[in-house]
Amino acid sequence: MYYIILSILFPIFTGVYLLVRKEMKSRKNLLMAAGIFFVISAVLVILALCMAGNGLFTLFNLTNRLPILFKIDEVSVVFSVMAVVVIVCAGFFSFAYMKHEGKEKRYYGYYLIVLGVLIALCFAGNLITFYMFFEVLTLSSMPLVLHNGSKEAVMAGLKYLFYSLSGAYMSLFGIYFLERYGNTLTFSPGGVISAEMAVQHGGILLGICFAMLIGFGVKAGMFPMHAWLPAAHPVAPAPASAVLSAVIVKAGVLALVRVVYYIFGVSFLKGSWVQYAWIVLTLTTVFMGSMLAYREPVLKKRLAYSTVSQLSYILFGLSVMNAESVTGGLLHVLSHGFIKGALFLCAGAIIYMTGKTRVDQLRGIGKEMPLLMWCYTIVSLGLIGIPPTGGFISKWYLAQGALLSDIPGFNWIGPVILLISALLTAGYLLPLTIRGFFPGADYDYGTLKKKEPPLIMTVPILILTALSVGIGLFPQIVTNYLSHIVERVI
Repeated sequence: MYYIILSILFPIFTGVYLLVRKEMKSRKNLLMAAGIFFVISAVLVILALCMAGNGLFTLFNLTNRLPILFKIDEVSVVFSVMAVVVIVCAGFFSFAYMKHEGKEKRYYGYYLIVLGVLIALCFAGNLITFYMFFEVLTLSSMPLVLHNGSKEAVMAGLKYLFYSLSGAYMSLFGIYFLERYGNTLTFSPGGVISAEMAVQHGGILLGICFAMLIGFGVKAGMFPMHAWLPAAHPVAPAPASAVLSAVIVKAGVLALVRVVYYIFGVSFLKGSWVQYAWIVLTLTTVFMGSMLAYREPVLKKRLAYSTVSQLSYILFGLSVMNAESVTGGLLHVLSHGFIKGALFLCAGAIIYMTGKTRVDQLRGIGKEMPLLMWCYTIVSLGLIGIPPTGGFISKWYLAQGALLSDIPGFNWIGPVILLISALLTAGYLLPLTIRGFFPGADYDYGTLKKKEPPLIMTVPILILTALSVGIGLFPQIVTNYLSHIVERVI
């Protein structure tokens, strides 16, 4: 069990160490220290996953009824593996990118703290532990948004803080009532609401659940509390945007998985007004995010709106509450994490190499950086849902789950909106590929300069691209594992 604590505390303490330490003698020493810290943190997480077992580990007690405890289960594995892979890849990518951003010691300090806090969220064993680190995640990740210190960054950081804290307080409101009307705050597959409590306090428990869905849904960019996300992503450094979009927003998804499937339970929520309202919100977000991304000319902001849409693919799968939809939602956690991490790193590499931020400025980019743009194209196809990528498999499960559901209307409206969103996704991602590789007869080839990004930037993108395709080529490895989760919670 000590590996759990080490995997959480090591990146946090090393991050604090970088923040309080005086400037290092050279940039090389800083990067070497950060790289070593990234690798050791990843190894400690792997050891925790392999050796911790399924027992509960209590760190200390806030009160007699509120222990701070940790437990590793199948959901912990899915989210922590995705988080570590993306964060380590984006971290090494930062070694080149952050050279022109400056303030690197501060950046890597907060970056490591965020890694430790995210692992704590993945390993949290009850709702109060999860909430405590959920709040810390907001405070520790906000400096990544504020990094360049511009007016836009400060306003985006404040918006991120306001939305996140407002959502967290809505969730805290729900936790107060759950402590009063529920059996326990400890996560348990299938939920902890007893039949007696459901009968006696069903109405108030449903209201509490809906408040927590909205509250935790803020971090996942769910309508109507999504506006922070497209504001924060464009101003943050590109590798920080990759972590925000691929990992940090998944804290909201993880929160909803825990609340719905490990606290309230499918038997209590299925068929209720809460389920139907949640489905409406997720489908609204899917369509709205895709449409806004389609209309957005700035590349990083376009990808941010895309995140709003794609996260609600996951939430839609969770809201349908059958085996196929939940499998698709959890599979999309991995697929979207690798794909969106790669897309933001591609955007960062383009900005680093060209200084250009708008899509209409990037005609012929495929001729200049063909390897980078092939990676961009492959992961874009995954986000659209084209085989043989992981995005195709996850969206197949989501569509099947919706079609097989017994929810009147939504069993066909859901797949239709997912299909429309996929077409819009192609409309806002593929034009960069088409204009990049086929710039037209009037393109000035005399100004063409073929130069790929540095290897330290290219390799992380290649790794994430390969993982996104690997899930599509060998999906049973992942889906067989996810079936264990589904069997326990449905």
